[in-house]
Amino acid sequence: MMILVNAAVGIIQLIIAVILAVVALYIGFSVFGKITKDVDEQKELAKGNVAFGIIVAAIFIAIAVVVQSGVAGISVGIGKASALGLTSVDGLIAITVAIIQLVLGVLLAIGAIYLALNILDKLTKGVEEFEELKKGNVAVALEMAGVIIAVALIIQSGIVGITTALA
Repeated sequence: MMILVNAAVGIIQLIIAVILAVVALYIGFSVFGKITKDVDEQKELAKGNVAFGIIVAAIFIAIAVVVQSGVAGISVGIGKASALGLTSVDGLIAITVAIIQLVLGVLLAIGAIYLALNILDKLTKGVEEFEELKKGNVAVALEMAGVIIAVALIIQSGIVGITTALA
């Protein structure tokens, strides 16, 4: 009987992970669309602009890194809730805290990426990053991708810290 319960919990975790991944990727791409300053990302990708492809891939990787940490937190929360009783007040609190942690992590990641790109824009005054991306400048794309992924890895560490503290 316990094996079936564990299998059901695992399936629920997988379903939650898939839903959250799709939602987070959609939100991340939408937010990127807001900060690209008059650029049609879909059009750039359709015409084979490698620079834009690199940036979009970096955003998806960054969001995946953060969501993965958040899903791990949800796993911890569901495990804790299972031990306490899924329908008990403490169990529901454990699940709620884990979900809040994930949502907060995704929002922090998107906000931090946005902030990092704005700071990068200020530091590189002689380079108009989004104009260079439109021209297909791969060097600028790699620079921006590095910033995006670095920020995600730092945010991931924070989320892992929250998960550890809640365990």
